[in-house]
Order: sequence, then C-alpha cells, then structure tokens
Amino acid sequence: MAFIPEPSVAIVLVNWNGFEFTEACLQSLQHLEFPDYKIIVVDNASDNQEGSRLKAVFPDILLIQNEQNLGFTGGNNVGIRKALEDGYTHIMLLNNDTEVEADFLGEMIRRFQSNSKLGMVQPLICFLHEKEQIWSAGGKWNSFLGRAITLGDRKFLSNAYVADRPLDWATGCCMLVTREALLKVGLLNEGYFAYFEDVEWSLRFRENGYGIALASKAKIYHEAGASSKKKHSEGTLSARVFYLHVRNQLFLLRSACSGWEKPFAFAYHFSRFSLWMGYFFIRGRFQKLKSVARGIRDGLNFPLQNPLQWP
Repeated sequence: MAFIPEPSVAIVLVNWNGFEFTEACLQSLQHLEFPDYKIIVVDNASDNQEGSRLKAVFPDILLIQNEQNLGFTGGNNVGIRKALEDGYTHIMLLNNDTEVEADFLGEMIRRFQSNSKLGMVQPLICFLHEKEQIWSAGGKWNSFLGRAITLGDRKFLSNAYVADRPLDWATGCCMLVTREALLKVGLLNEGYFAYFEDVEWSLRFRENGYGIALASKAKIYHEAGASSKKKHSEGTLSARVFYLHVRNQLFLLRSACSGWEKPFAFAYHFSRFSLWMGYFFIRGRFQKLKSVARGIRDGLNFPLQNPLQWP
C-alpha cells in the first residue's frame, strides 16, 4: 500500500498596504484547531514597512518581502512556490481581509478525505459584519454567456440552501488545493494580475480532471462589502479596477468559451461594457470610460499568457 502522508497545510496571505486587515486575519488564525500548518505572508512592497511590522507582532509567520507589487497572482505564486519547495501536501490561498473559525481548516481537509477526486475546496464565506449573510458559497460557470456566477450571493443562511456540493469554480478569497493537483495544473496565471484569476485557475483544475467542492461546515468571514452598500458602488472603485475587470473578463472568454459559445458570450459582455461606458459618459467619469475602452482593446489583443509551472 502506498504511503499517504498526514495533511500539512501552507496558508498563503498576500499583504499590500493592508496592515490592519492582515493583523486581524493573523490573529484569528492563532486559534486554529489543526496540527500541522504554516502561515506564509507575502508582502507586495507595502508602504511603512508593513511586512516587518507584521513579523514583529507574529514572529511565527514566514515572511516573504517582495520588492514590487506583483498583484494577487504574482504575490500568491511567490508563496505557492515556497510552500511547494517546503513539501506541504495542501496549499491555501486566503485573503488578508478575512477572519476564520477555529475548525475551518480541519473541515476543509475532511472534505478532501471524503472524495479522492477533489483538487480544490472552498469554505462557506459570510460577511464579517453580517455573519448570517453569505458572501460566497462557491461558483457556477455559464460558458454560453461566459459568466461566473457566485452561489448564495447575499442570501441569509436561514433562507439559503447550503450543502457540500460540487462547484465549477472556487473564489480566491479562500481556496485550498492539493499539491498533486497544483503540480499538474500549474500556478496562477500572472497575466491576470488580479480579478478573474480564480475562475481561470478553477476551470483549469476541472480541465485536468480534478473536482472542486464546497466544504459547507467550514466557515470564514470576509470584510468585503462590510456594512455598507457604498463599498459596492461605482464611485469607490478606481479606473484601474474597471480596466482589469474588463480586460480579464475578455481574457477568460477567449480561453474558456468554445468556438460556438464565443459570439454569445462576447455579445453579452459587450452589452454590459457599453452600458458602463454610457453611464460614465453621462456622469463625466471620463477616466473610467477610458479604462473600460482600454480594457476592451487589451482584452481582445493582448496575447494570452501560458500559466507557469513549478519548479
């Protein structure tokens, strides 16, 4: 019988000028009920020596200090490479603006143990300031429209169906993957920098024969959206965010939709982008209008990058 090692988990957090969020996240991780894990904090060239300050407060973390901001994809890949180098059986990506339940990691590992075909698992994620309201219960992919759908979005637990169901994609807010699957599938695609990279990665896992699932008994909380709808409003999002959203959405359509699906998916998203541009024109948000136009141009014309492998 082949030797099966006990699960060991590297938890990768990327920090970029988010000291308070990262500090709260690390504080919640101090109470984990799991025997073998290591926290890797990758600092993406934050201001005010945030990486060193976090290391001073939490001396047990492994701190990797990047010399520049490599984005969500590049920053996490730095941590993933270190975790693979150190031999961990599982690797978790965890947003720094989350807080966790003490048993969440054990529940996610148990979900893997229930199905040997799984390569990726995500927990049930609720809002930090409204802990009975779901932020994400996983995702479904509509390839006809090229649309990534978040399950349970903003539903209250009392009115939502939550079960250990299969998923099409897991959110990069918190995902746990196996070493075996990662070595076959490859790292995050650094051509994305940020936004939709989790969907692209998840679809690659499925293309390589690995299942994705929700661990419904594993629960964490996400600051995103917090207590105010204003945090979802257009006015709080930068032109850069709109550029990345549009560009990466088109990257995803080009790579994930089949030939016959592409006309429908592109038509759907171009109608969305046209509405955004009209809105920005009326409101005088010309920088954002230009960012959407640039996103369309680059999303259609930039060559798609091949994902990196390890080592």
